[in-house]
Amino acid sequence: MVPDTRPAVPERLRRALEGRGHRFTEQRGAVHRFLSGTGTHPTAEEVFRGVRGELPAISLATVYKNLETLVACGMATKLTYSDGSSRYDGRTDPHHHARCERCGTVRDVPGNLPAEVMAELESCRGFRVTGYRLELTGVCSACA
Repeated sequence: MVPDTRPAVPERLRRALEGRGHRFTEQRGAVHRFLSGTGTHPTAEEVFRGVRGELPAISLATVYKNLETLVACGMATKLTYSDGSSRYDGRTDPHHHARCERCGTVRDVPGNLPAEVMAELESCRGFRVTGYRLELTGVCSACA
């Protein structure tokens, strides 16, 4: 018998999928590995191109479905923009982003809002804050 040389599936991914009524598939594992292994915030098409090296028969539709499943399970974040575009983030911990208005590149920004700013925001009458998303916009050094 030939030993299985594929990387182990993170147990956290399997538990998150099963907790939401989904099963683990090789396609979901490949999409998750790609997202977890990149520091960029790829589009679905970029994920598709990246995963095809591992799974040549995967379709773009399957990548889209699996990205949405990972988002629904809390294993990825979907960053949407007013122009209708979306990017995906393998980091699910609270963090901020900077987006270049010219090329669309998204980068992580370190730090958090100070507690006093959060307290002020949370005191908004008639509205209960459950989270926030901070995005800085500007021009990256490559486009400047």
